Amino acid sequence: MHSDIFFMPETTHILSIDVGTSSVRAIVYDAVGRATDAAVRTPCEMDTTQDGGVCIDADRLTEIVSTTLDRLFEMSVPRISAVGVCTFWHNVVGVGMDGIAVTPLISWADTRPGGVIPELKSLLDETETHARTGCMIHPSYLPAKLLWLSRTHPEAFCKAERWMSFGEYLFLRYFGHTACSLSMASGTGLLDVGRCRWDEKTLSVLPVREHQLSPISDARFVGLSDSFAARWLVLRDIPWFPAVGDGVCSNVGSGCVNPDRLALMVGTSGAMRVMGDTPSSIPHGLWCYRADGRRTLLGGALSNGGNVYAWMRETLRLGIQTDIERALGAGEPDGHGLTVLPFWAGERSPGWHAAARATITGMTLHTRPEDLLRATLEATSYCFESIYKRLETVYPDIHRIVASGGGLLESPAWMQMMADVIGRPVTASSALEASSRGAALLAGEAMGALSDLADAPIAIGATYEPDARRHARYKEAMARQQTLYDTLIV
Repeated sequence: MHSDIFFMPETTHILSIDVGTSSVRAIVYDAVGRATDAAVRTPCEMDTTQDGGVCIDADRLTEIVSTTLDRLFEMSVPRISAVGVCTFWHNVVGVGMDGIAVTPLISWADTRPGGVIPELKSLLDETETHARTGCMIHPSYLPAKLLWLSRTHPEAFCKAERWMSFGEYLFLRYFGHTACSLSMASGTGLLDVGRCRWDEKTLSVLPVREHQLSPISDARFVGLSDSFAARWLVLRDIPWFPAVGDGVCSNVGSGCVNPDRLALMVGTSGAMRVMGDTPSSIPHGLWCYRADGRRTLLGGALSNGGNVYAWMRETLRLGIQTDIERALGAGEPDGHGLTVLPFWAGERSPGWHAAARATITGMTLHTRPEDLLRATLEATSYCFESIYKRLETVYPDIHRIVASGGGLLESPAWMQMMADVIGRPVTASSALEASSRGAALLAGEAMGALSDLADAPIAIGATYEPDARRHARYKEAMARQQTLYDTLIV
């Protein structure tokens, strides 16, 4: 960690607006990412459908953000110098000529576009597309979403004059115009990540033209439209920075801004990411997004993380967290005789089989609910280990794995399991809201409050050391899982 921290006067405070799939947070930070007492969280819930739909009304989500800010300013709030915004990647909404949404905002988790994947793969060379855009051909990305919308909802699709992420829509409503940050653009599957411009080859096979996408820019916005300026007078004339992808913000907030640090995040979903220079090639199974014009983010993501833990806990009625932790801690590694493919929401990294579904084999009359939970958490950890091995081929000097996200940090037993599976120490981040903190730090860097992201203090907690015996046992279990995967999925 650098000892020389350059920052603006101590009165500099940055408001971070973090829009997630389960809540919206508004937190005020100081210039080096220390949270103040001015913080509000508002739950929000995605709408789901039996056929795999995961979406939300864009105007409803905008109002949740707005009411969250209203609640924040009911408190004593320090003088704010800038606003940073973080939103979840891979979402899209169609917007009409009047600037109002004409389709729902479709989440990354929506699996319905999987039906057009065979058509997309016939139109695009997946290897070349991956090399150009950093993204696989998969339902989570916009090429599949847009093609699927045009096929299944043609009337709404035709009403849309523009297509954008929620962060862009929020700025359109607040400022009357918008832009797409390089970070958010890189998570669409529509960006040439090397040239930092919309990818002509991908767009050529889609029913969307480049002029229907927002201009790509990380430049600040100033001057809220009249109704919102009157609502939050203190935010009217200060800089707002275009929304950045939550993965970038999470890396920044947990201090993983150099290629020797790997961010392991388990929230609703999960991800492993390393920030560094643009790699010469992208290993198969990983993605490569832009943090900004200088830095990229290489990694892999799982659709199954804390959501599966929560599903197990609720469905199996496992009881309170302390009892669950006690049972997990008492269990032997792979001592249950089960093999699990943990694809409750399909697969992303490394195989990207969207139609994959969860499988549990080896159950007997002796199998208990806690066995199912442990086996599933172990299986999810094996998926992370597969991502880690691929990242290590590009960044061999990783010396610290920093874990964040409530899904993982709330379970010390799972933290230990991760260390044992990967065979490397895993350190808990003590930044309670890593993505929110990251958005504030990125805004601070952009406005000169920090000379570099690496100058911000790094908030870390306990380190979990791997056990060699358990690691060896898990390697055998991983081989068994791979055999089942090859039999059922590939």
